[in-house]
Amino acid sequence: MNTKKIACLASTALVGSLLAATAAMAQSTASTEVEQVVVTASGTKSVDGLLTAETALKNRSVITQEYIDTQPAGQTIAQTLNLVPGFNFTNSDPYGSSGGTIRLHGQDGAHIGLLVDGVPLNDAGNYAIYTNQQLDPELIEQANVNTGSADVDTATASSTAGIINYTTLRTTKDARFVVKPSVGTDNFRRIFGLVQTGEFGPFGTQAWFAANYTKYDKYKGPGSLEKKQYNFRIYQPIRDNGDFISLTGNWNENRNAQYYSFNIHDATYAVRADEVNTLGWDGDYLTTWVTPTAVNGTADTIPATNSATRGFYGYRINPSNTGTIRGSSRWTIRDNLRATFDPSFNYTLANGGGTFTLSETDLRVVSATGVGKDLNGDGDTRDSVLFYGPSNTNTRRYGFNSSVIWDINDSNLLRVSYAYDEGHTRQTGEFSQLVNGFASDPFSAKDGHEDSTALMVNGHVGQKRDRDSIAVLQQWSAEYRGRFIDDRLRLSVGIRAPLQKRELHQFCYSQAGSSTYTCSDRTPATSVKLATDAVANAVTFGTSTTRYFTPFKAIRKYDAVLPSYGASFKITDSGTIFASYSEQQSSPKVDNLYTLTSTGKLGEVQPETSKGYDFGYRYNKGGIVGSISGWGSTIKDRIVSTRDPTDDTIIDRNVGDVELWGVDAQAGWSIDEALTVYGSASYTNSELQNNLFVGGTAIYPGAGLAAGYAPTKGKELVETPKWMFGGRVTYKVSDFTFGVQGKWVGERWVTDVNDVKVPHYAVWDLDVRYDLNKIGMEKSYVQLNVSNLFDEKYYGDLNGTSTSGLSGAPGYSGPFARRGAPRAAILTLRTEF
Repeated sequence: MNTKKIACLASTALVGSLLAATAAMAQSTASTEVEQVVVTASGTKSVDGLLTAETALKNRSVITQEYIDTQPAGQTIAQTLNLVPGFNFTNSDPYGSSGGTIRLHGQDGAHIGLLVDGVPLNDAGNYAIYTNQQLDPELIEQANVNTGSADVDTATASSTAGIINYTTLRTTKDARFVVKPSVGTDNFRRIFGLVQTGEFGPFGTQAWFAANYTKYDKYKGPGSLEKKQYNFRIYQPIRDNGDFISLTGNWNENRNAQYYSFNIHDATYAVRADEVNTLGWDGDYLTTWVTPTAVNGTADTIPATNSATRGFYGYRINPSNTGTIRGSSRWTIRDNLRATFDPSFNYTLANGGGTFTLSETDLRVVSATGVGKDLNGDGDTRDSVLFYGPSNTNTRRYGFNSSVIWDINDSNLLRVSYAYDEGHTRQTGEFSQLVNGFASDPFSAKDGHEDSTALMVNGHVGQKRDRDSIAVLQQWSAEYRGRFIDDRLRLSVGIRAPLQKRELHQFCYSQAGSSTYTCSDRTPATSVKLATDAVANAVTFGTSTTRYFTPFKAIRKYDAVLPSYGASFKITDSGTIFASYSEQQSSPKVDNLYTLTSTGKLGEVQPETSKGYDFGYRYNKGGIVGSISGWGSTIKDRIVSTRDPTDDTIIDRNVGDVELWGVDAQAGWSIDEALTVYGSASYTNSELQNNLFVGGTAIYPGAGLAAGYAPTKGKELVETPKWMFGGRVTYKVSDFTFGVQGKWVGERWVTDVNDVKVPHYAVWDLDVRYDLNKIGMEKSYVQLNVSNLFDEKYYGDLNGTSTSGLSGAPGYSGPFARRGAPRAAILTLRTEF
């Protein structure tokens, strides 16, 4: 088979040396090696970078830098992916630094693997995705969404919904310098710079270095958001056969003031109406700090304004320091045998702000014999004092992903992979004094930044939690890929075998069935073991009968064997059908494993598993690229935090199954050189298979269930719209390019029993670019972006409950939601030298 023939095939070349890749579309270095993309001479590579001609043997959507560059400067990649079918992101502010919520085919971010260059970025403890901490968009070469399946060598602890992976900008042989200043509404200011060194030194080394600074005011209420990010990449080719070594680094700092979330109505509006009706859409945290009184001989209390739900904005912050070092390399062993090795290190220090109320005789304060301390300096120990008390999380994560790839012949390939991921997570909750309502240090008194006024009786910094976790994942995997019938038929068979271990080290006293912990020096009055397999003893302090459990250590292990299959057949020169099946696993969240039952035992929650399939048709001819696919997934042993009906404690439990199925479709048409159109649509059907025990003594009206059970069987997943539609039109005339895009999102349930929902919404965006080539500034432009053009007012992030209508049950106080990002405008100048 000669090179000309290969270049005319719309297939994936299995042998990397056959033809150079047009883009790195996969996750790890190994997956990139086996998915070198080749596009037919008559086909379209992409439609404005928003819809890429896909050849994967599964449902996957890819966007490239061509489209990413049209979006607002500094925007999170999660927002940029929002037109992809099946994917929904609700942005908390117009510029992306406040985070938001991702849903993919009905599942939340904790069930989606997020990776950069194949390196997992989900939180090591609760698997959450922090969208505001991602790579600067100018440095993202492409991003892809795999709905329901991962590459066979992907090592994540939780991925039943699928994978989001983005790849880092490559180095160039030629030197160049890019500067992008931006200004916008809400006093938005951003400056981004990139230096590509080009080839230098005796070995043809290439590198780039980039930095970004962003700051702006909140769109409502007081406070600002600030972001600093630094990145680099060094690339060293080894030989002229494609072997290389690369090292990439990222450091990101966020210092964010938070936005207030509104309480929304209960099932009948009898207890609570929408809080936005009284506060307005611009309602936010309070701006007034009341200085607490400190009078000797008086039981001083905290001013109500300071401790209210809408308390002072000064301590409602969300600071984070995150960084990654990612290596990648390819090594040719023989002409048909090569190896890849991708090591990585991740660092995180972050918290969500907040306060904590301490009595001067609280167990967290007192000595071993129960003597309290004067915390506010008024000469007595009768008071309650408000401290800054965030929940600090500090993670150091080490990993690598390695593969050996054997090109058996031109049509058959085999790879074997091994991945290792180990996350050390220290979770603490140090107290420090508030100064006029503000925290003196965003990370409180952590790591030597002791606040002498927050020292407890025994001279140490008081804190609300103290634990250390080690999460280890080891995974062997193998995959076979074959091409048959003159490359019209392609097959893949893979298997993953993850083995996970969770080491738990709890240094504080626990309350049964609760995430509340008490870090105390006081000597217990009583101690007893309540069950033979309990990991901790039950204790009491002083004359109190309140039961706590002693600090403990424990280990949990999970393993699975997860097969995957894929096939595609090119039925015509322009049309391909495909189908895939895969099994995935989401392990219990490490954070929630610390919760003990009423007898001092760890819960026996098992991992969630899913069996998913998709099938579809792709078309690529005459400037038209499109696909339609059906998909389905069965989730077994779904994990939720709910009450145990045997002892009424809150704990993670397996509560049954969820059935999901739907349809995704997208199409793009390059009508001519000036005009392109794109559209996407998705339908998602979800159904819970079991009723949940939520606690309390009330009976849900008309449900016919025992007391405390919520009628969730047959209901839909929360925050999951049945229908979503997206679209974009791009028109070029002279040196101007106009883009208009929009997304319509259907109604979303807020509660598991489907008794509260929020209405549908539609958001439209505009971008206008003027190229500066005619004035001698090549590859330079001025761009205006207006997001939420018509200032649609809608609920974005939802924080639901099991039920909001069952009196006496948890969640009756009502769910809450954050406002979706309002209208904003950004003006950007890009210059290149």
